Amino acid sequence: MSLRLTARGLALGHTGHPVIEGLDLEVAPGEVLTVVGASGGGKSTLLRALAGLLPPTGGELLADGVPVRGPSAERALVFQEDGLLPWRTVRRNVELPLAIAGLPRRQRRTPAEDWIGRVGLDGHHDRLPRQLSGGQRQRVQLARALVNSPKAVLMDEPFGALDAQNRHAMQQLLLTVWEKERCTVVFVTHDVDEALLLGDRVAVLGGGRLLALHPVPRPRESAARTDPAVLALRAKILTELS
Repeated sequence: MSLRLTARGLALGHTGHPVIEGLDLEVAPGEVLTVVGASGGGKSTLLRALAGLLPPTGGELLADGVPVRGPSAERALVFQEDGLLPWRTVRRNVELPLAIAGLPRRQRRTPAEDWIGRVGLDGHHDRLPRQLSGGQRQRVQLARALVNSPKAVLMDEPFGALDAQNRHAMQQLLLTVWEKERCTVVFVTHDVDEALLLGDRVAVLGGGRLLALHPVPRPRESAARTDPAVLALRAKILTELS
């Protein structure tokens, strides 16, 4: 299941000092939209609004045609910092959204363990976050975000702090999970190459406005980065960002 996200004339920030102004954008159900832009350009602000954490100061923001009024289990948010609770084991961290949703403890274990396995952490169920590497903690955060079957996953530079090897592994893991789940994904990144690898389309933000929206040539694989069409789009996006 996936969600259509729509912004119409959207303004975000403080009245008189908008971070985003007059934004029109539609994210199709099951699409991966990557969002790039300079620091302060409104990327994270937009993501928090989509999550229901920041109310619009103008225009409207819709999820399947319904105004976004606050957080919802249908829209999971993933941060650059994993935000794991240090006193809870891997299993209990992944179970947290199910506990918040009121699922009895005995019914949480199976879906939590399923997702722990799917993100490649079999055997780590009873470890604490301090016993994990940064890449492993991000895998736990991804499992926690997906365990409650959200219709949309909103990701704010989730792999930005990882080394190159772990970042590549997490990118491939995300694509593997998305291929099966087909939830809507909005993925904020500073890395144009990452945006081109992951996104069906790339939205370029600047000065609080949508500067461009580009479909990405396929196939979606690392080797496609040397394709002339992808290289041309990369150069165009870098020009827009500058």
